[in-house]
Amino acid sequence: MKIDEALQRLETFGNLQLVANQVVEGFISGIHKSPFRGFSSEFAEHKSFNTGDSTRHIDWKHFAKTDRLYVKTYEEETNLRCHIIIDNSASMHYPKVTKQTATSYNKLGFSVLAAAALMNLLKRQRDAIGLSVYSDAYEFYAPEKGSDRHHRMLVAQLEGLLLSDEPKTTQTSQILHEIAEKLKRRSLVLLFTDMFEATQDTEKLFEALRHLRYNKHRVVLFHVIDKQKEYAFDFDNTPRRFVDVETGEKLDVYADSVQTEYKQAVSSYFQELKLQCAKYRISYVAADINDSIHHILMTYLTERGGF
Repeated sequence: MKIDEALQRLETFGNLQLVANQVVEGFISGIHKSPFRGFSSEFAEHKSFNTGDSTRHIDWKHFAKTDRLYVKTYEEETNLRCHIIIDNSASMHYPKVTKQTATSYNKLGFSVLAAAALMNLLKRQRDAIGLSVYSDAYEFYAPEKGSDRHHRMLVAQLEGLLLSDEPKTTQTSQILHEIAEKLKRRSLVLLFTDMFEATQDTEKLFEALRHLRYNKHRVVLFHVIDKQKEYAFDFDNTPRRFVDVETGEKLDVYADSVQTEYKQAVSSYFQELKLQCAKYRISYVAADINDSIHHILMTYLTERGGF
C-alpha cells in the first residue's frame, strides 16, 4: 500500500501511532528490493574479542579451532542514537487548518507525522530515540532511549503538539546551541524547522547548525516549507493583508506587485542555506508539505546506511 493510500484510510491524526504505522507499512511495501536489515537475529560475522565485550557471544567452537577469541555479531545489533528536533514556533503552524487530517495539515503536522514514522522505523531496529521541541523556549527534552515505554511517551508528546496553537516566536539559533550542549554522545540529529526566525539573523542560525556538527553529530536539516505559498508566493491578485504570525507586523499589498522581488529574496536565502549546509557537511532536505513523506523516510535510510 502506498503512503498516500494509507493516509486516506484515516480521517484525522486522532491516533498518531496508528497513522505512523500505516505510513511505515506503506513505505516498506513500496520498496521493490528492501534495504532493511535487523528483522531477525541472523548471524552476521565474527569480530575479535576485546576487553569489556560480553562473553555471552564468544564463539567457543571457533576458539577451539583457532585458539583465538572471537565474538559473534548479529544483523539486528545496532548502535544508532537518533535525536529528533521539532520547531514549534508560530510560523510552523502555517497554513491555518481547523483540524489536522490525512489530507490537510500544516508544517507542524507534517513534521509530527514524519517524526512519528521515523520513530517507528527506529523502534523496529531497537535504536535509541530522543526528542527536543522548541519555540521561543526549550519546551521539551527527552534523552535517547530504546524502551517501549519511552517510545509511547514520545508519541504522546508529539500528539500534544498537534493541539498547541499558541503564537510563539522562534529562537532557533539560541535553542540549537542548548540542544548541542545536551547531546554528549554522537548521534544522528534530525531537525524539522522552516528556518524562519523573528530576528532573521542568518549568521546566528548557521553558527548554531555548525555547533551541532562541531560535536561530531550527523545532522540532517529537513527544511519544512509550503513551497506553493512560502516560496512561489502563489496568491491571486486581489488586495490582501499579510500578517507576520510571530511579530504581528501587517502589510497590505497586491501579491503580483511583490511576487518577483519576494521570490528573489527567498530564493537567495534558501540557496545560502544550502551552501552553508554543504560547507559543513549537513544534509539539506527540502521538505515541501505538499509532497509525500516517503522522501523523508528514504532520506533517513540513506543517512543511516540502510536498515
